[in-house]
Amino acid sequence: MNMDTNTNMSEQRLVRLSKWVALRLRHNPAGIGLTLDPAGWAAVDDLIAASARHGTRFDRAALDRVVAANDKRRFEYDEGGTRIRARQGHSIEVELGYPDTVPPPLLYHGTAGRFLPEIRSAGLLPMARHDVHLSADRQTAHAVGARHGKPVVLTVDAATMAADGHTFRVTGNGVWLTAAVPARYLWEPNP
Repeated sequence: MNMDTNTNMSEQRLVRLSKWVALRLRHNPAGIGLTLDPAGWAAVDDLIAASARHGTRFDRAALDRVVAANDKRRFEYDEGGTRIRARQGHSIEVELGYPDTVPPPLLYHGTAGRFLPEIRSAGLLPMARHDVHLSADRQTAHAVGARHGKPVVLTVDAATMAADGHTFRVTGNGVWLTAAVPARYLWEPNP
């Protein structure tokens, strides 16, 4: 897949490249011989070169478009612009370094209705990721839930969770992270 930049890079190519970068920075950097540091950073030049060696060619301008155009702002550059990482969603071991932060009183989690029985029993678990992802607004949670089926937005009593000793962190793109949300802190919408 050749993703060299041009001003007319199609939306479809941009999405494919975004998915490629997410796979490599969140789940399988070793699959292309890429090494991340403990905080999840990779050298931009290394990502581009390793990708090219594995059949996905793109340049820095295309990568810049992915970082800037991603509606979820999944990726970030370091201050010098020489390193890149995914902001959250890793299934590999990284320590992103986000500080514990006092959450707003309520946070939201979007899911598909078919998952409610398990959630009622076990609460929200990170599954294959490091943390449960929460949103500060219902609209974002609804959009997330819609990716998995008919969406349901659960309300998380974040204030009580925090008072009970649970910790929260917030990423640079506004995603709230916590280790798990026990079922007692969840409210379901009225049918």
